[in-house]
Amino acid sequence: MTAGALAVPASAATAGDAATGRHDRHAATRSAMEAHVRAGIPGVLGQARDAGGTWQGSAGVADVDTGRARLPQDRFRIGSVSKVFTSVVLLQLEAEGKLRLDDSVDRWLPGVVRGNGHDGRKITVRQLLNHTSGIYNYTEDPGLQKLLGPGFLEHRYDTHTPGDLVKTAMGHAPDFRPGEGWHYSNTNYILAGMIVEKVTGHPYAKEIERRVIRPLGLRATTLPGTSAKMPDPHGTAYSKVHSEDPATKPVDATELNPSWGGAAGEIISTTGDLNRFYGALVDGKLLPRAQQRELQTTVSTRGEMPGARYGLGIAEIPLSCGVTVWSHTGGIHGSLTMAASTADGKHTAAFNLNGDWTGDLNALAEAEYCGKAPSGDAAARTPERAPQKVMTLR
Repeated sequence: MTAGALAVPASAATAGDAATGRHDRHAATRSAMEAHVRAGIPGVLGQARDAGGTWQGSAGVADVDTGRARLPQDRFRIGSVSKVFTSVVLLQLEAEGKLRLDDSVDRWLPGVVRGNGHDGRKITVRQLLNHTSGIYNYTEDPGLQKLLGPGFLEHRYDTHTPGDLVKTAMGHAPDFRPGEGWHYSNTNYILAGMIVEKVTGHPYAKEIERRVIRPLGLRATTLPGTSAKMPDPHGTAYSKVHSEDPATKPVDATELNPSWGGAAGEIISTTGDLNRFYGALVDGKLLPRAQQRELQTTVSTRGEMPGARYGLGIAEIPLSCGVTVWSHTGGIHGSLTMAASTADGKHTAAFNLNGDWTGDLNALAEAEYCGKAPSGDAAARTPERAPQKVMTLR
């Protein structure tokens, strides 16, 4: 289905606010969500949890043809927000003595990282998780970009194995020598998922379900593997398939085989589940103290994410008001997502846009945590400091 006109009216639905008199607490957040709809995104969904309770908000629509509003229980693809789920599993395995972060990649995947200057004997598991490995990012490969961009409608149901994705990366030279730079690479997390499988003997998805999803009761969070279907309820995901032409009409990208994202970005979730996960994650409920320190030990992103530092699958991002959040963003066809938490895990927020061609997820964080409403065309910018672009191929 090709989407029609996207100039839908914006209306923020804030369940519970009228009864509790908390309208003003999220005025800036509602404004930022509505600004995205005015900029052309069909709909925005948000949830925040803090000492004042749980706030739900939406703007625009879940489907431009039916006009259905976005619902708190709607599921969506979270793209690279998936990465910290994979990281948590590896850190739990380290806590159990089954691997070490300083193990070489070759220790677990002998001979896999080879070619054009790549050498898995000189790269550690830690360097995969904090993107200091130098391994080429397979989603930057021109051939794959064509399949997932102009060729999306023809190839949306294709299956890409982890081995195929790593092989694509090995066809290019590394970005830098291990430990001597920083560059966001989805290949790092494909390899991380492969290591989980080698260490445990189980698919990484099963380990994420066993170690994270079930213990936290994330009932709406799934790893679809090669299935293209979205579980109900869900809205429509609209994509311009990475076209730079503003006149490009969005297409319905709701169904797609997410195997090209794999352990780097295949998960489906909800704002509620993401808030529950981030609250537990940052509060130290998923990892022993030593591994929690590793998770939140950050490195410079060398200007790629200005102002932010990157840990093991999660970024430390300072906001304009002095608040620092632990956050990650993710983009996959028709879906842009952000999840964030304050350092104590007590104020979490998650947002999703059901369009992928514009948006400023950082503006949503500034609104929620700093009370800073966007001005001008803020929502029409692609965020520069949050790692959104990594799964959108831009």
